[in-house]
Amino acid sequence: MRTLITGGAGFVGSHLCERFLAEGHDVVCLDNFITGNPVNVQHLQGNPHFMLLRHNISNHVEVEGPIDNILHFASPASPVDYLRHPIATLKVGSLGTHNSLGLAKAKNARFLLASTSEVYGDPERHPQPESYWGNVNPIGIRGVYDEAKRFAEAMTMAYHRSHGINTHIVRIFNTYGPRMRLDDGRVVPNLMGQALRGEPLTVYGDGSQTRSFCFVSDLVDGIYRLLHADFHEPVNLGNPNEVSILDFAKEILALSNTKVDIKYEPLPQDDPKVRRPDITRARTLLGWEPKVDRHEGMRRTMEYFRGAIKK
Repeated sequence: MRTLITGGAGFVGSHLCERFLAEGHDVVCLDNFITGNPVNVQHLQGNPHFMLLRHNISNHVEVEGPIDNILHFASPASPVDYLRHPIATLKVGSLGTHNSLGLAKAKNARFLLASTSEVYGDPERHPQPESYWGNVNPIGIRGVYDEAKRFAEAMTMAYHRSHGINTHIVRIFNTYGPRMRLDDGRVVPNLMGQALRGEPLTVYGDGSQTRSFCFVSDLVDGIYRLLHADFHEPVNLGNPNEVSILDFAKEILALSNTKVDIKYEPLPQDDPKVRRPDITRARTLLGWEPKVDRHEGMRRTMEYFRGAIKK
């Protein structure tokens, strides 16, 4: 089997490269390194079954030889990144998805789209099942990411219905673990980085907003199962164990054994107040649910960040 992963040098993408290599696949990792990092896959480059291609999937791409699977994970994924690269974010969700699907059609490959819980926006239904259509501000500052992913889902379903492509869509909820960037702006690296540097922890609003954190190995396992499932509509993957951001910050303080203050900043525009996946579909279809306890996952991630800060 030969598998192409766009955004393969990113946080989740690099873990996917490892998993597919472990499953006996030849892996083609495609990335333009806007937010990905070649260091994430450096340890794989001596493997004869691994190939790294530097390319922007928003531009036309040709890959020689057969391809059995395409996983489209290329995209800025944190507010810091997609606000810094708004047009590139829209392009990779539209043109990048189109190019990836075109390649899947030409190669008769299975296709899996990395979508996001952000398609639900600031949800009026809680927890969020796949049947919920969302509450998104299309012209707000987060709209460049939310609408790029919503369009990508529509394009993926159009290729499935019109061309019979074997497509899959995963809606990824907050995921964390080793290889996250300390400066990517998401809550886990933000708070852990601040704690390890002895800085006050930043909590937005009053900290009552909630998130549900899934360790990266659990996500990767769910993605692998979904790729091989006979199902084409979106599937939520995430951990339904919900926690407030304030309580999460306190857990990080305890884990890091750091005594610093918590400082409060205004809530960003259109920031979701709640986020929790309904994973009934994943449990039923894939026999999947998270295995890594949040406290164990946080310990592993803190250890990684501790090493990253020392470098």
